[in-house]
Amino acid sequence: MTKLLKMGITPNDQGLDQNSWNVVGHTYVPKILSDNLFVWHAVVPADTFVPPHNHPTQDEWVYMLEGELEVEFDGIVHKAVAGDSVSMPLGRPHGIFNRSGKTAKCLFGVSPARKIYELFAALDGVTDPDELVRISALHEVDFLPPPAD
Repeated sequence: MTKLLKMGITPNDQGLDQNSWNVVGHTYVPKILSDNLFVWHAVVPADTFVPPHNHPTQDEWVYMLEGELEVEFDGIVHKAVAGDSVSMPLGRPHGIFNRSGKTAKCLFGVSPARKIYELFAALDGVTDPDELVRISALHEVDFLPPPAD
């Protein structure tokens, strides 16, 4: 099904179709959706993270609104603070961590949208790591195995 960008305004306190999802302890609120682009507002509580994963079919970016996040790629930790943008090209594994002790808020986006909107709807409230990995793989997001001890 083709997703065309709808003209209009999504109010600051609402998501598309009134959606809001709890994904790995983060609150994701969808803001813009078309085949070409998906943008969501994220509230990332302290001491939460998205484990290292890969989007083989999408570029991803983050624009920091407040707080601080650490993004790990290529074995290097990069800190992002309010006003910073982070680019994560397709096919490049990355993990996102809030180790700051404070809540972070940001905008995330992927291009093209592919299946991420549907992924977040399917992951809403899922807490079992194995189920999270299984569902994500069905939606073109591949989690990396945990590091060896």
